[in-house]
Amino acid sequence: MEMLHYEFMQRAFLAGGIVSVLASVLGVYLMLRRQALMADTLSHVSLAGVAIGGLLHLNPVMTAFAAAVIGACGVEYVRRSFRAFSEISIAIIMIGGLGFAVVTMNMNQGLSKSMNAYLFGSILAVNTVELWLMLGVAAAGSLYFFLLRRPLYVLTFDEETAETSGVRVKLISFSFSVVSGMAVAVAMPIVGVLLVSSLVILPAALAIRIAPSFAASIGVSILIGLTGVSAGLTASYKLSTPPGGTIALALLLFLISGLLLKRVWLYIGKLRNKKHPQGVEQKPEEEKRIITQGTL
Repeated sequence: MEMLHYEFMQRAFLAGGIVSVLASVLGVYLMLRRQALMADTLSHVSLAGVAIGGLLHLNPVMTAFAAAVIGACGVEYVRRSFRAFSEISIAIIMIGGLGFAVVTMNMNQGLSKSMNAYLFGSILAVNTVELWLMLGVAAAGSLYFFLLRRPLYVLTFDEETAETSGVRVKLISFSFSVVSGMAVAVAMPIVGVLLVSSLVILPAALAIRIAPSFAASIGVSILIGLTGVSAGLTASYKLSTPPGGTIALALLLFLISGLLLKRVWLYIGKLRNKKHPQGVEQKPEEEKRIITQGTL
C-alpha cells in the first residue's frame, strides 16, 4: 500500500499494533473488575504528568508515564480505604489529576498552547524512543498477564475467594494497577488523553458480549483492537482526518455493528427454535456463558 512507503506511517502502524494488544487485554480485566473508567482516570492523571514535565523542562512522555503509574497506585490505595464505595477512588484520583493538570498548565502558557497533541493524540509523530518505550511496556505487560493469568482470573471475579485460596490479593492488585498505569501512559500518544479509554474499553466491551469464555474474550478483544487501529489509521490517511479520533470512531463502529449482528443472530436462533422445538428448556444465554466459562 502507498501509505506504508512512508516511515512515519510504518511507525504509526507498529505503535498502534503494539499498544492495542496490551490495551485490549487490560480492557477485559478492567471490564470484569467493574473498573472501566480507570483508563479515563489515569489518562487525566498522565495529563498532569505532561504539565509537570513541561513546567520543569523534562521529557513530557516520561513524566506522564510516572504520573500514570503513581495515579494507578493511588486508585488502588483509595479503593481499599473505601471498600463499600470502591468506585469513589476513580472519582477522587480523576479530580485530583485533572485539577493539578489545569493549575500546572496555567503556570506554563507555552505548554497550554501545544496541548492538542496530548489531548487528541499524535500517533503520526511517534518517535523511535517512544516506540521502544511502547514495546518495552507491552513486553512487560504481556509477561505479567501470562505468568499471573490464574491468580488474576480468580482475583478478577472474587477477591474474597482469591484470598482464601492463598492468592496475595493486595500485592497482585497493586501490581495490576501499575501495569494499568503503564498501559494507559503508552496509549496516550496513540489516541490522546480524551480518547484513551476507547482503545482500552471498546474492544473488550464487544469481546465480552460475543466471546463464549474468558480466554476467548481476550483473544477476540486483541483481534478487534488490532483491526480497529489498522482501520482507523487507514481511514485517517485516506480522509485526512485526525488519527486518534478516527481510531476511536472505528472501534465504536465495530462495537455497534457487533452488538447489532449478535441481536440479529439471536433473533434468527429464536425463529429456528420455534420451527424445531427440542422439548428441552434452554438456559438463558448469559447463564450458559458463565457455566462454560471455565478457567484459563
